[in-house]
Amino acid sequence: MNKEHKMETIKTALFETLMESAIPDEEGGYTFALEGKTYKLKDTLEISKIAQDHGYIIIY
Repeated sequence: MNKEHKMETIKTALFETLMESAIPDEEGGYTFALEGKTYKLKDTLEISKIAQDHGYIIIY
């Protein structure tokens, strides 16, 4: 019986780098893009949750 080995990709992101990629907007919030999806944020603290939802492990 052959066992198939699947390669699993582990995605990591530096917290500092994620925060630097948030662009302030005219409404006092931020625009943040990850993997082709754009988010409108009120607070940069939302970025960690978004990255985790995309399967990233955040490195602080």
